Amino acid sequence: QVQLVESGGGLVQAGGSLRLSCAASGRTFNLNTMAWFRQPPGQERESVAAITWGYGHTFYADSVNGRFTISKDNNKNTVYLQMNSLRPEDTAVYYCAARYSGRYSRTSFLSPLEYDNWGQGTQVTVSS
Repeated sequence: QVQLVESGGGLVQAGGSLRLSCAASGRTFNLNTMAWFRQPPGQERESVAAITWGYGHTFYADSVNGRFTISKDNNKNTVYLQMNSLRPEDTAVYYCAARYSGRYSRTSFLSPLEYDNWGQGTQVTVSS
């Protein structure tokens, strides 16, 4: 299995930016997709963005489209989430996830149920 470690979270003012990183180790050679999800306080886990490991196709939740950018560096086995124009409602624990197979559809890529490898999470807090 793959091990995932997130970093880069913190406290930022509204309108600011942060970049999260997710370093993968272990069985990375046949990964299918990596993604970011988040869990706001008292709410369920929700999708943020996903990227296919081979071709780098990207998918975004409507709430972050145009503000967040997911990218990857295969040589470093690392996925990034650049977050710009942050809002207080972006406050959440952000989780990195990975999968080895799945359907090629936006719904599948952005569903937490389709992933079985998760990092420990990193807190992002946006103050107003």
